[in-house]
Amino acid sequence: MRINETQLQQVNRQIQRLRESNNFYGARLNQAGITGVDSAEAFEALPFSNKQELRDAYPLGLMAVPEEEIVRIHSSSGTTGKPVIVPYTAKDVDDWGEMFRRCYEFAGITDRDRIQITPGYGLWTAGIGFQNGAEKLGAMVIPMGPGNTEKQLRFMIDMKSTVLTATSSYALLLAEEIQKRGIQDQICLKKGVIGSERWSEKMRRKITDILGIELYDIYGLTEIYGPGIGISCRYDQGMHIWDDYIYLEIIDPVTGENVPDGEFGEIVITTLVKEGAPLIRYRTHDISRIIPGECPCGSRYPRIDVIQGRSDDMVKFRGVNFFPSQVEELLGKFPEVASEYQIRLSHLEGKDTLRLYVETDGTVNFASLADRIAAKFKSAIGFTPLVKVVENGVLPRSEKKAKRVIDERYD
Repeated sequence: MRINETQLQQVNRQIQRLRESNNFYGARLNQAGITGVDSAEAFEALPFSNKQELRDAYPLGLMAVPEEEIVRIHSSSGTTGKPVIVPYTAKDVDDWGEMFRRCYEFAGITDRDRIQITPGYGLWTAGIGFQNGAEKLGAMVIPMGPGNTEKQLRFMIDMKSTVLTATSSYALLLAEEIQKRGIQDQICLKKGVIGSERWSEKMRRKITDILGIELYDIYGLTEIYGPGIGISCRYDQGMHIWDDYIYLEIIDPVTGENVPDGEFGEIVITTLVKEGAPLIRYRTHDISRIIPGECPCGSRYPRIDVIQGRSDDMVKFRGVNFFPSQVEELLGKFPEVASEYQIRLSHLEGKDTLRLYVETDGTVNFASLADRIAAKFKSAIGFTPLVKVVENGVLPRSEKKAKRVIDERYD
């Protein structure tokens, strides 16, 4: 999937806006004498942008229009270093709402639905993004925000919510609480729109089995509007990306070169019409692939696979590099293991130690299961972890994103 002529023209308008603003990326373009691109090859020769540069631009160095045109800011949810401040014009907010409305429509959600929004509001883009799109759709919004599970369930029952929007971790927490209380017959949910973090197929099945709802993956990040730049459809064969608003590439994270459609690599995004803080060739670090061919739904919008992880979440242990997604795939081969797991790295008595905690029910032999998982881990990844099997519900649940890797080696 290469950039087309219309998208090249949109990129050239963005280059002009950036050069005139002389913000962090515009200054780079001016210094390099870049005034535009006339081919896919010229576009792919443009310099990347990255999160550290966005942090260095704090507080308003991303702004590419006069300040009086900025109506809102949002900030990334990262906890390290300076936050990334993203300014929005009124058109940016409206465009984002239109993309999100399209997401709801792809999921078969209509103005007859009641959408319960559990992600956070404020500087984070999630809650207000879900709400903006729902209001454009004309659906009833139930703007709960995160936490207070007791109140969430009361409103879910009393308001007869039909759509749940959440992180996968909080959707699981709510599903387990509904099951524990035996109130499935009082729940009117039909669909769930889930985003913000990678989640395993096992977790998806558990949420679906308990709640009996259709689940849709939504994609986005604060730097690029927020959630809503793509979503899966009813055929669940990847997420459709709104290529009239963004252009998406997949690159080799080491070489920076584009990879063929179908190969996994790092997602790089260019905003085609964004005004407040346009980004060109922004490295997201998310790992996915462009799915070749046409979706069974018939949509023309290109598709990417579910997010496999991040190029910067690799775990290094005793000379072996691996990703959490590999652990999820490995645990998926054990039907008696639940969806939740935790990796804890420590430095004890002069050596590094990795403990892998997994959940199961009381019908299996914990010691035997631990040995089998450890052996599979050794053969698949290259070393033997200390596997600790615990009962279902022991590992912490989260109202936001689950923290599955805890590295205490450098504390």
